[in-house]
Amino acid sequence: MESKSGFMKDTQILSAFQELTPAADASTSDMPPVAAALVFDACQTGVVLRAVLFVEVCVCVAVGFGAQGLTDWMVRVALVTGGALPAALAWLLLACMTKRLLASVAPLFQYATAVALGAVAGLYGCAMLAWSGLVLSPPWVASACSGVLLSSLLVAALVLRSKGQMPAHTSARLAELQSRIRPHFLFNTLNSAIALVRAEPARAEALLEDLSDLFRQALKDSGEPVRLAEEISLAQRYLDIEKVRFGDRLRVQWALDPAADDAKLPPLLLQPLVENAVRHGVEPSPLGADVRISTQRRGSMAVIKVTNTVPNGQGVAGQGLALRNVRERLALLHDVHGQFRSGLKDGVYQVRMEVPL
Repeated sequence: MESKSGFMKDTQILSAFQELTPAADASTSDMPPVAAALVFDACQTGVVLRAVLFVEVCVCVAVGFGAQGLTDWMVRVALVTGGALPAALAWLLLACMTKRLLASVAPLFQYATAVALGAVAGLYGCAMLAWSGLVLSPPWVASACSGVLLSSLLVAALVLRSKGQMPAHTSARLAELQSRIRPHFLFNTLNSAIALVRAEPARAEALLEDLSDLFRQALKDSGEPVRLAEEISLAQRYLDIEKVRFGDRLRVQWALDPAADDAKLPPLLLQPLVENAVRHGVEPSPLGADVRISTQRRGSMAVIKVTNTVPNGQGVAGQGLALRNVRERLALLHDVHGQFRSGLKDGVYQVRMEVPL
């Protein structure tokens, strides 16, 4: 259960801020086959924003060929936008609403349906202009063809994005960020193990088992997302080791919501945050610090918080690189759906993340 101590009032700590399918084994019988068959997904905020921007850029470029000047170009852009923008939003809405249905059919039919919806959206946009009286001779055929072309380009971009081919840079960047975590993580964990072996040899065997699991996880080459439950388990092992080093100086509280366990995270995302909490909260203080890790499901999002008291309310210099690393890796995986905030208030430092379920 959550502690009710004063320093752990999460709603106050960040008051200065305006506050994937479960990774089940392939053999799991209850794993939904639908999501795996979908070749493109238009139900994401980032996709909607980029699609609208893409259509608007195309409109701006296209009308420029017939404009007689800047004023004429602006009038034409406003006119065509009045039909193109509702058409683009209609396509996105239809593609999202038929997501489950599309996932149950062959990929070729999914492509054909998306292109056909583009033609319908183009005709819808032209009808909007005709209905408003802004266009005397509606270009029905041209509008349908434009819808087909733009929807084809958008589907191609979505397919490439879903396959991870669209930016090869993303994979390289994620690998680079991941590689920065591993050496530091292993170095600190090994130091903890050495301290334990010297102080209490009788507990060395249990520690080495935990350490073996930590090494195995840290040395994994897979960049695939992992479940939040796995990250929690790894953090628990790490804190068990650090507990031996610091004893009563390290006071750990857990407030875990099982409903959030299936949230997806980049591997080894939570551990650096917990390590920072120990380094900047416990190590500098003779009295130690309180470290709290909480998870909570809120609708379709999982909220993850790592909180620690800071000695004498001092700053947290030295956390910048680790926090920036975590923020970038989270953005690479979840784009605009993932949120990351951190802040210090009243001697308590908190990192707060939100990721989709």
